[in-house]
Amino acid sequence: MELMFIGADHEVTGSCHYLRVGDKNILVDYGMEQGANVFENCELPVEEALIDYVFLTHAHVDHSGLLPLLYARGFRGQIFATAPTCDLCSIMLRDCAHIQMQEAEWKNRKAKRSAENALVEPLYTMEDADGAIRRLIPCDYDSEVTVSDNIKIRFTDIGHLLGSSSIEVWATEGNVTKKLVFSGDIGNSEQPLIKDPKNTAEADYVVMESTYGDRLHSSGKVDYVGELTKILQTTFDRGGNVVIPSFAVGRTQEMLYFLRQIKDERRVKGHENFPVYVDSPLAVEATGIFHKNEVRCFDEEAMALVRKGINPITFPGLRLAITSDESKAINFEHTPKVIISASGMCEAGRIRHHLKHNLWRPECTILFVGYQAVGTLGRMLVEGAKEVKLFGEPIEIRADIAKLVGMSGHADKNGLLQWVDGFEKKPDKVFVVHGEDSVCKLFTECLKVEHGLDAYAPYSGTRYDLISGEFIHEAEPVAIKKKVRGISDVFARLLASGQRLIAVIHKNEGGANKDLARFADQINSLCDKWDRT
Repeated sequence: MELMFIGADHEVTGSCHYLRVGDKNILVDYGMEQGANVFENCELPVEEALIDYVFLTHAHVDHSGLLPLLYARGFRGQIFATAPTCDLCSIMLRDCAHIQMQEAEWKNRKAKRSAENALVEPLYTMEDADGAIRRLIPCDYDSEVTVSDNIKIRFTDIGHLLGSSSIEVWATEGNVTKKLVFSGDIGNSEQPLIKDPKNTAEADYVVMESTYGDRLHSSGKVDYVGELTKILQTTFDRGGNVVIPSFAVGRTQEMLYFLRQIKDERRVKGHENFPVYVDSPLAVEATGIFHKNEVRCFDEEAMALVRKGINPITFPGLRLAITSDESKAINFEHTPKVIISASGMCEAGRIRHHLKHNLWRPECTILFVGYQAVGTLGRMLVEGAKEVKLFGEPIEIRADIAKLVGMSGHADKNGLLQWVDGFEKKPDKVFVVHGEDSVCKLFTECLKVEHGLDAYAPYSGTRYDLISGEFIHEAEPVAIKKKVRGISDVFARLLASGQRLIAVIHKNEGGANKDLARFADQINSLCDKWDRT
């Protein structure tokens, strides 16, 4: 029984852990890396076609975004997640595929103009996203799910995003059972809309995030509605727009919740009927999924509005931009307004067009309401860049750059400590992941010195024997190297198909001789057709 760390180790994005129980190969999350990363991630220890299950903590792409690639490379197992996470993945993974295909098309057009020969293939396609979505198995919170004879799991609401969860895993090998708890992303308490994170009673091993393990959000409850009102009043009085780069899923719905209250209470004097644009088809779809799951996931404050017949995240003056023409028209409307658009870190999507139109205007405000990873455009703006380049054009930054301080879907240091201290008996070991390098080290030291826990922050490639309680391999950090283009993306896809074929052959061991002979003949016939020797 082995646990191996693959991604988001001394880094924040690209979450992935590998678990082997008997002959079963399992991934907990398979996320996409975002922004600049410091360390190399190791490869999966087995071919993708040999992965039996994925346990998914939540739908954010830094936890789910490589599931279509897993499918493209031969995975045909099951992906277990909460029902709301499955709903969100059904739109988010397709959106990721759309972005991959758009970027590949843009790069190929650029290559043609510069006489480059090598064509770029998307990381994965819409068909791959659809294939991964078909593997999703929706589960209820707080219910034990039997995955196989030797594996059971349970999802617990962790309060980070609609459908987000920590995952308890009971793994049995021989006569030994070990219980692991994967925290996923631990939510900030007293967020709008969704419930607060729940603790778990017991575990042998804990794998927990540490995103904000070195800081506190605030000393008390933040008046987000009051702070947002001040920003709106000041900006609208100047005749400017408030542009909010926002994650389409989660943060956008929270901002709508605040804006509904501001408009309902007519707080922005002289601009009471200000328009609010949500310029993200993904955000519009996600908002519908929030409505669908309100009874399952909304907190008591939001449900009190629902019981009064009030939709907590819609209001008069809310305008939804779906088409590209509707998106472009927003910047030709001169009324002071709020523009909420993805992506939240300004790395892609329609937000970059809105920044191009508003960053240079001193009357405008760019308001950040979420985490900005190192190396992203959003992080550059927050850290005081004077000029950025958008669509090949340098843009001087004259707009106000503001933040809603403490506005986070992640627990701060106290929230993380409250969660890990919630175990009734100290776990045998706590593995600290999903934090920047310095944060992982500081938080691990805090757990050891101040809380008496056996804590360890693994680097990618670290392997641990869960039965003996000993390390198989303690990996050293490997600095990220510039990617060198090797075999073509299409040939890599062909190799993945070959790996899947091997996996299918193994799964047919013990089948009827007649069927196996026919299978062998089909493979040989295919080989005869393509053999170049």
